[in-house]
Amino acid sequence: EVQLVESGGGLVQAGGSLRLSCAASGFTFDDYAIGWFRQAPGKEREGVSCISSSDGSTYYADSVKGRFTISSDNAKNTVYLQMNSLKPEDTAVYYCAADTLQPWEYLVSRPYGYWGQGTQVTVSS
Repeated sequence: EVQLVESGGGLVQAGGSLRLSCAASGFTFDDYAIGWFRQAPGKEREGVSCISSSDGSTYYADSVKGRFTISSDNAKNTVYLQMNSLKPEDTAVYYCAADTLQPWEYLVSRPYGYWGQGTQVTVSS
């Protein structure tokens, strides 16, 4: 059974940092792309970042480039999202997702078949 469990969310002031973790189990980690998505109230889910576990290539939405860093520890089947210089507009529920995809699908939510339960990130001004 595929499981994705996010952790690390919380409340932080603008300019602060958080590190989210996504612990994966039930599939061959190296074959999958692991993406981070977020959804704010009243808004559509948007792709934030993705890492290809097979070759380590990374992808970012323009809104987080230079502030967020995605990484993976394949030995621990865990993907991290380091979020720095947080802004109030980063407030959302953050989800990790996994699937075997093509690179042009990495920041698109619909192709992903496996999702975690989400973790709340709140950035106060």
